[in-house]
Amino acid sequence: MSGRRIAAFDFDGTLTQRDTLLPFLVHVCGARRVARAVADVAPVAARARLGRLEAELHHRDAVKEQLLAALLRGRPAAWLEDAGAAFAQTLPGRLRAPLVAQVAWHREVGHELVIVSASLGAYLRPFAVAQGFHHVIAVELEADADGALTGALVGPNVRGPEKEARLRAWLDGDEPDLLWAYGNSSGDRELLAMADVPVWVDRRSHRAPAV
Repeated sequence: MSGRRIAAFDFDGTLTQRDTLLPFLVHVCGARRVARAVADVAPVAARARLGRLEAELHHRDAVKEQLLAALLRGRPAAWLEDAGAAFAQTLPGRLRAPLVAQVAWHREVGHELVIVSASLGAYLRPFAVAQGFHHVIAVELEADADGALTGALVGPNVRGPEKEARLRAWLDGDEPDLLWAYGNSSGDRELLAMADVPVWVDRRSHRAPAV
């Protein structure tokens, strides 16, 4: 045991009331362009659901990769960081009040706070700094040698088993004395399963008891 006490939070639907990726894309690309891109990737979603893609991707992963590539490929990586920082300022208004209180409790008693999310690091990192989180594990986008986004993700989408894998990689063999995990969907099951105190969050969730 390391003496560390860590609280790991999913973001969309757990800390926030709903998804943030599409609102971010609308924020930076406009609603009309996002709607066109969503329509364009619909056939990919259908094929993925039927298991007809060559790559073994969950349909959500396949759609996300196609959508991000369609909307962001070729843009400067520095532009994405600036856009993420601007969007991060809107995120406090999207948070669930009971989870804000829970984060505050963990912070007050000195626990390490980490976000483990399939959302984009471009806006989660500045959000985390402003809110007193210690680390962010999130989706990052690949850039080429000229600093332009290629449209590819850096590694797999951060959902399901990848959440557990990324958190264990960050721990680097360390075993905290106590690990809390908060999640709200099937994509958080592995994260919750590795926790000493798993907390399933739904719309009726209130502050979990202090442990």
